[in-house]
Amino acid sequence: MAGTLYLVPTPIGNLGDISPRIVNTLAQVSLIAAEDTRVTRKLLNYLNLKKPMVSYHRHNTETGGQQVLERLLAGEDCALVSDAGTPAVSDPGEELVARCAQAEIPVVPIPGPCALVSALAASGQPTGRFTFEGFLAMNKKNRRAHLDALRNEERTMIFYEAPHKLAATLQDLTATFGPDRPVSLCRELTKLHEEIRRTTLGQAAAFYQENPPKGEFVLVVHGAEPRPEPEATLEDGLVLTGRLRETGLSLRDAVRQAARELHLSRSKLYDLALARER
Repeated sequence: MAGTLYLVPTPIGNLGDISPRIVNTLAQVSLIAAEDTRVTRKLLNYLNLKKPMVSYHRHNTETGGQQVLERLLAGEDCALVSDAGTPAVSDPGEELVARCAQAEIPVVPIPGPCALVSALAASGQPTGRFTFEGFLAMNKKNRRAHLDALRNEERTMIFYEAPHKLAATLQDLTATFGPDRPVSLCRELTKLHEEIRRTTLGQAAAFYQENPPKGEFVLVVHGAEPRPEPEATLEDGLVLTGRLRETGLSLRDAVRQAARELHLSRSKLYDLALARER
């Protein structure tokens, strides 16, 4: 019987965010697949735990993933951890989870620290619908294509960014979405110098040109304003009437429903539909 892969979040800054379930899971598994074993060893020392570890990161997803997969298939339980936050989200653990799913190996997520959720909750931006975009590409062409695809995105957008690329990213975001677009810059979440700056893209770009940023950032960008729906025409009404007629409705009932849905004059639509059916 195959073992279980546990997705174990680790603190994004504050060690107090470790839950009892996280500790228990790390204590019970046979091995830990770590993004950086040196970072994870410090965490295990803090928890007074000693566990065998294997390295699993973006440069060895094939070999490291196969090693973990074989041990899971042999019946061992494994905890997958990243250096900080929830593994498999904007993280090479995504590939390992997919391989486990394909091999029908159980995957159990453990709730815990996640930078994007924490930033979104505190951002002051709309949270009902959002899209997580992760890190933008380094390649200028791919980066531009990514942002162009989001130009009319109405959902709140969440990006990760490193301090040395923040100024350039803010310039690109400003060029794409405009200087007046609201943004919340969440820096060093849960850490000593945690900061949430709520401003506009233009103001943020200007500020960080003059003030070199420090720490890891989550950018929460307000979505585009909804575009007004084009007003329906009588021709649109005729098309909908025809579809409704195909369901068995009478002409009068089909016109009544189409006019109501498209906010059209029922009498004008009926006269036109009647003339077309003659």
